[in-house]
Amino acid sequence: MRLHERLRGLDADGLDPGWYGLPAREMAMSDPAGFQSATQNAARKALADLLHGRAVAPPGRIDIRRDTAAQPLNPWMGELAGSAEPAQVIDRAANLPAGQAALRTAMAEARAREARGALPAVPTGGIIEPGRMSERVPALRARLAATDPVLAAAPVAEPNMYDDRLADAVRRFQAAAGIEADARVGAGTQMALNRTAAADVRALSIAMDLRRAAPDPGRERRIEVNIPDFMLHVYEGETVVLDMPVIVGRPPRATPLLATRLTSVQFNPPWGVPVRNAVEDKLPLLQRNPLALARNGTRIFQRVDGEQVEVDPTTVDWRNYTRNYFPFTMRQDPGEANALGRIKFVMPNSEDIFMHDTPERHLFARSERAFSSGCVRLGRPMDFLAMAVEGMEGWDRNRMARSVSDGRTFGIALRRQPSVRLIYRTTIIENGQVRIRPDLYGHDEVYWRAMERGPARPMAARS
Repeated sequence: MRLHERLRGLDADGLDPGWYGLPAREMAMSDPAGFQSATQNAARKALADLLHGRAVAPPGRIDIRRDTAAQPLNPWMGELAGSAEPAQVIDRAANLPAGQAALRTAMAEARAREARGALPAVPTGGIIEPGRMSERVPALRARLAATDPVLAAAPVAEPNMYDDRLADAVRRFQAAAGIEADARVGAGTQMALNRTAAADVRALSIAMDLRRAAPDPGRERRIEVNIPDFMLHVYEGETVVLDMPVIVGRPPRATPLLATRLTSVQFNPPWGVPVRNAVEDKLPLLQRNPLALARNGTRIFQRVDGEQVEVDPTTVDWRNYTRNYFPFTMRQDPGEANALGRIKFVMPNSEDIFMHDTPERHLFARSERAFSSGCVRLGRPMDFLAMAVEGMEGWDRNRMARSVSDGRTFGIALRRQPSVRLIYRTTIIENGQVRIRPDLYGHDEVYWRAMERGPARPMAARS
């Protein structure tokens, strides 16, 4: 019965006990042999999922890797069959992945919130500003008071006034949610406030499953960009040696998941505007004002008699062109206004994605940073450059600064070419604390459906 009860508690591990054909308790009395056989069969299936992951990686999830050979099923199945305490075998398998203890704690809290029922909703709309009156303030106060005992105990003088006590509670909530703690209740904060406990349970279940059979990262230096967390980390083994905020693609221009290497650096790069950017972003500007792009050094070219000829934008009636008919190319010259900034970091891939500087530095102050057309903009490009050229003779900070400031376009190959992975993890563990970010591109939803379907693996031998 202890094994049966342990399997009934698989929801604490992010797995639905209903996935495994667990027999009803009453069967133990009416058909003991059948009960034991069905329980053992459920245990074998659950053990395989705990060791190797429940979900088959959806198409395109190049960021999901599993080293199933590190935990072969047969020895575990033999131990499960022969153990006097098979529930302990399930426990050990459940706790193998790094970080599962913190995720299990967060899961217990999320399920407790789910059991208590829905929290008060905050009506969505424009920004709720501190010090202002709003009819939505009572709902905001009720939502936060349900989880913030300090606010719940605070007196209220004017129900519709966004006062200092409420602003402090909003800041506490924003800090815990990984949102800029500015007390302004905009779209991101409203979304986080209205996030359900059920959504957290699902995100935590996915996070647990993604960690199963994760390979040893090794000691080699590696770069990881976690897209929904808008952060880049450089690791040496398990140690973070550099981190910084990044800007990633907005949902219609999603940053793809990649596995590649950082191979070279280009200083003061020109920008060959991709066709999609040209027809979707730039053409509407030209239709309103033919000189709109000239201001930031963007030049327009057309092929004439086999040669690329620069076009005077004032001589073209841009209303005659559409996204389906646009016989022009665009290039932005190097300079302060260049969309790539002063440094481009090359990592070969079929998607033409790279990392780069940006003139739009103010965007890094935002907590939600999905603003690009797919490439990754770096919050501290000079620090990233210093990491990239580390160990290359003559490349000190002074030379890096000169290479950027003199305006000359040139590139260098890197002696050390670390791996680069663009990954997608909405649940983050920092210092033992769990944060859940929004499912920016919907990848979690697809992964959850894969978890519900389950694996199509052959069952391992029983001994």
